[in-house]
Amino acid sequence: MCPDRKDAYYMGAQEDRPVMLRECLDALTRVSRKLRTLFNARVTAHGLTYARARALLRLSEGDKLGQKELACLLELEPATTGQLLDRMERLDLIERVLDPGDRRAKKVVLTPYGREQAALVARIGEEIRAEIFAGMDDEAVAGAVAFFTALEDRVGEAGHAASAPAG
Repeated sequence: MCPDRKDAYYMGAQEDRPVMLRECLDALTRVSRKLRTLFNARVTAHGLTYARARALLRLSEGDKLGQKELACLLELEPATTGQLLDRMERLDLIERVLDPGDRRAKKVVLTPYGREQAALVARIGEEIRAEIFAGMDDEAVAGAVAFFTALEDRVGEAGHAASAPAG
């Protein structure tokens, strides 16, 4: 078991902003990894992978999506998404249907089995959220959502600035 990382912050990092900021992002990274590991363990127990589970959830949210749209939502390269969809199609989770608005394009839709699996993944997510947020104050959670949303925006802005051509 790893040592308790909370000690670094509570032993004085709050008085040293650079250390506090590093600890903040380190904690966020650790939580993200642990959540992914937990979610992955739960879905693999049902024969799914993390990537397939995420795709099932996105596809269950409504409209038929094109492969490029799905790749964007999943933050995957289009080629990687294509391979993922090929495997999902072989497992009868999805099918690709012609887009009535553009005969050259195809949309991805869930099969009945895919909808069942998407519902299972949604339940797993609900169970995990219930477990980890049990007893937590709603105001604290709302504050965390606001903080992480602002942080996400800033990271996005920093990414855009870093990828902008030098002028």
